Amino acid sequence: MASQDWFDKDFYKVLGVSKDTSEAELKKVYRKLAREFHPDSNQGNAKAEAKFKEISEAYSVLSDKEQRAEYDQIRAMGSGARFSAGGPQGGFDDAFSGFGRGGGQQFNFQQGGGFEDIFGGMFGGGGGRFGQSSGGYRGYGGPQKGQDIVSSVTIDFFEAFHGDTMSLTTSEGRTVKVKIPAGVADAQKIRLRGKGYPSPDGGEAGDIVLTVKVKKHPVFERDGLNIKVNVPVTFVEATLGATIEVPTPDGENVKLKVAPGTPSGRSLRVKGRGIKTAKDSGDLLAVVQIAVPSHLDEAAREALEKFSAVAPSENPRADLLSEAQR
Repeated sequence: MASQDWFDKDFYKVLGVSKDTSEAELKKVYRKLAREFHPDSNQGNAKAEAKFKEISEAYSVLSDKEQRAEYDQIRAMGSGARFSAGGPQGGFDDAFSGFGRGGGQQFNFQQGGGFEDIFGGMFGGGGGRFGQSSGGYRGYGGPQKGQDIVSSVTIDFFEAFHGDTMSLTTSEGRTVKVKIPAGVADAQKIRLRGKGYPSPDGGEAGDIVLTVKVKKHPVFERDGLNIKVNVPVTFVEATLGATIEVPTPDGENVKLKVAPGTPSGRSLRVKGRGIKTAKDSGDLLAVVQIAVPSHLDEAAREALEKFSAVAPSENPRADLLSEAQR
């Protein structure tokens, strides 16, 4: 943008904000105005389109700290200054009359002039001549990308396990299709490129960045790419051995062998029945939990007492007690 435009245009007035407005308030006001005057909502309305361009131009400058500082500096110098039109003798007067020997002295824009040495820092100079452009809204860097929309989505365990496609509605009323990949993890981020806010100056649109929140399941628990499930096993099954059925997240039960003497807490592994992603897959871990009966009838109690009388006299807490003394 030519700096003369910065003299002539009151970007704060365009957005209806004060000069000391915060970045957060500036963004809030811009989004409200952008939704109101966006061409998609005002098709065929030339005035609305012009207004949208005007507010986008204003926000593009004021939302950038460096541009805003430069804009404020230039505006503070006075709106009476002018660039002379064309030619090597064009002058930049009035506002800079304090420089040089007397009021109204002109600085010439000539090929070998040293103008950028004086004002290079003010206008983002890094060796480029004042008035020369290297592309972009400010004369360098290219059009700025639209802002990202940052949000979150909550899905259940099976949606995360199998993957899903869902529709989300943005604050402007747009419907966006989101593909949830199979195996997505809790707190994982999904980026939808080009689905965010439009660029204020013709650049690429921003992205939608979604943080996925996965609800806990009452049976299955994710552990990396593995899935754990606690499986109750009776004392008799754990002692004598048994074949049991275990559920899997894909809905099919599998049969597992419990070896005689299996202790509580041991994991029985089912290969390839855990989380499946595009790159890898995990296992299902069936964690044995010895289920103690809450009540016994008289016959069962007598049988258990007889077993206790002939059972090995090992103390299962012996190692625990000795290790605790170290």
